[in-house]
Amino acid sequence: MLAGLILLGWLASLGLLWADLSQLAPLALLGLVLGRTLLQTGLFIVGHDAMHGVLLPERPALNDGMGQLALGLYGCLGFAPLRRKHQQHHRHSGSRLDPDFHGPGQPNPLAWYARFMAGYLRPLQMAGLLAGWGLLALLSSAGAVLLLCTVPLLLSSLQLFVVGTYLPHRNPASNSNPHRAASLELPTWLSLLACYHFGYHLEHHQAPELAWHQLPQARGA
Repeated sequence: MLAGLILLGWLASLGLLWADLSQLAPLALLGLVLGRTLLQTGLFIVGHDAMHGVLLPERPALNDGMGQLALGLYGCLGFAPLRRKHQQHHRHSGSRLDPDFHGPGQPNPLAWYARFMAGYLRPLQMAGLLAGWGLLALLSSAGAVLLLCTVPLLLSSLQLFVVGTYLPHRNPASNSNPHRAASLELPTWLSLLACYHFGYHLEHHQAPELAWHQLPQARGA
C-alpha cells in the first residue's frame, strides 16, 4: 500500500509541470522541489525493498516488476543489474569487493560521490533520461522539467548517497560490527524525512528482510 501511494504520488505530481509556476512565491517553489525530491527518493526506496524481495514476498514476479517500474521511473535504472550490485554491497560491505566502497584512506565526499554515480550511470540510461525529459519539455516547458524533474533527481541522488552510503559507511575500520556500517542518531520523524529511515543503516544490514517502514522499530529494539 505504501509503495503504491509513493508511485501514485510521484505520477500525480507530474501534473505540476503544467502549473503556472511563475505565480508562486519562492518558498512555495522550494516546497514543490523538496516535495518532488522526497517522492523521487521514495521511488528508489520502493525499488530497494523490491531488490530485497520484501515488497511482495509471496509474488516474486510482481515484486520484481514493481521494482523495475519504480527504478525505471526513478532514473531509467535496470532492476537486475542494480540488484546484483546491491547484493554484492551487502555481502562485502566496506571492503574492496563492495561496489559502493570509497577505497583505502580517508574518503573525500565529492570524489566518493563522483565514483558512486559513475558506477551506476550508463550511456543508455542517460539517453533514456534525456529523451524522457525532452518529451516532457515539449509537452510542458523546459523550465518546469528542469525545476521539477532534473533538480529533484540530482538532490535525491545526493540524499541517497549522503544518508545511505557516505555517513553510514565512511569509517568502516572503526565499526566493530561485521557489516561495517553505522546508524545515524536521528529521531523517527527526521529519519523519515532524511531518507525513509535509510539512515538506520546498521539495522538494515542486520535485517535486510525488513521493509523501510519497519526500521524504526528495529532501531528501538
